[in-house]
Amino acid sequence: MFKIPSASANSSAHDFDFLLGDWKVHNRRLRQRLAVPACIDWEEFPARLSLQKALLGLANIERFSTRMNGLDFEGMALRLFDPEQKLWTIYWISSSSPVMDADPVVGSFDGDVGRFYARHQHPDADRIVLYQWDKSDPLRPVWSQAISTDEGQNWEWNWVMHLSRADAN
Repeated sequence: MFKIPSASANSSAHDFDFLLGDWKVHNRRLRQRLAVPACIDWEEFPARLSLQKALLGLANIERFSTRMNGLDFEGMALRLFDPEQKLWTIYWISSSSPVMDADPVVGSFDGDVGRFYARHQHPDADRIVLYQWDKSDPLRPVWSQAISTDEGQNWEWNWVMHLSRADAN
């Protein structure tokens, strides 16, 4: 059985400082997740993202906005850092489902890569969701999402966001 990894020793409340401010986002997302046969059709669309600290630096709030399927869409991530466990808990809320995640992703950064996991119960099969941040280039960080239906043996990478500073040319 897949076990969510424990926090890395260097995880801190400053892990998301690279993301502070305003960003342009290039999204690339599978049109259908966990399809059989596997979907190979991707949609691409622009978005905006902004991040600010909260709770004296132990939390941050991300706002994400775009148009999807011809409609305005807004999402918000609330990230909370537990300094004792050195773990982040991330909740996602959106205009299409304005309810806080019942199963938030939990994890930490190890160097430039942060991995955050959640287990989701579904009628057809349990799923493990992975959100990953790569800040190896802090001027062009990358977020990606994957789902596993086999306890982490295989992952379907279904969404990638490439960010660049909103004020950069």
